Amino acid sequence: MATVTVGNSEFDRDTAVTRRAPGVYDAHLSAGWTIINAVNGGYLLALVGRALGDALPHPDPLTVTAHYLTASAPGPAVVRTEVVRTGRTLSTGTARLVQFADDGTEVERIRVLATYGDLAALPDDVRTTAKPPAIPPYEHCPGPDSAPGGRPAIPGSTAIAGRLDLRLDPATVGWAVGAPSGNGEMRGWFGLADGRDPDPLSLLLTVDALPPTAFEMGLRGWVPTVELTCHVRHRPAPGPLRVAITTRNLAGGFLEEDAEVWDSADRLVAQSRQLARTVLAP
Repeated sequence: MATVTVGNSEFDRDTAVTRRAPGVYDAHLSAGWTIINAVNGGYLLALVGRALGDALPHPDPLTVTAHYLTASAPGPAVVRTEVVRTGRTLSTGTARLVQFADDGTEVERIRVLATYGDLAALPDDVRTTAKPPAIPPYEHCPGPDSAPGGRPAIPGSTAIAGRLDLRLDPATVGWAVGAPSGNGEMRGWFGLADGRDPDPLSLLLTVDALPPTAFEMGLRGWVPTVELTCHVRHRPAPGPLRVAITTRNLAGGFLEEDAEVWDSADRLVAQSRQLARTVLAP
């Protein structure tokens, strides 16, 4: 029986880029990774990250910062990269993801600055006070189809939900039944629905794939990302990931989300912070 591996999954196909010229890549933003009508920011970051991985001499994203300028839509896109600096252990580049208006005008969607390296070459020394999040076992956490009576436990008209194997900590899903806890927390088990194991590139998706913490704070509506920075710390081991996201401050219509991603070997493999805007539902 065929198995889905890194390189032949839906995620790999939908983040594929084709080099048109040095530093210029054609892409197609898949409708399968949308939240309502907008393409998910983590998926976009992974697609741009794939182009940068081809343009730069080092294989792995170490730190990637994206500013989201306009909402992306499914369809054709172009990624334009520039190599800023290359060294023995690190290389840095920038990228712009653009789409085109009906009149042919170029519209920039994302501007990215990233540094790449080789995670396999990093020293093994780890000194940390960080601990994996306490999440109930996978089978005790609700997913989109796990509620009784066929009612989705995680509601929402989002195509991306079908591409993810997401199981949320019951302590952070009060919002789904109209009883948010008021805490800015979201935790859960994360994987891709087709069983593809995680890798450094897919971690760029992982940090932005859970429901926003604003839901559990009692807010309804779109929470678009303004800026997202992801640090990839280690190549993840095969198996499901555990993700914990917290918000400590919502002010002036903006909130931060701090995410940690832990692999099946209890290693902290990615961290991120994003600034998001709250757009309240009527």
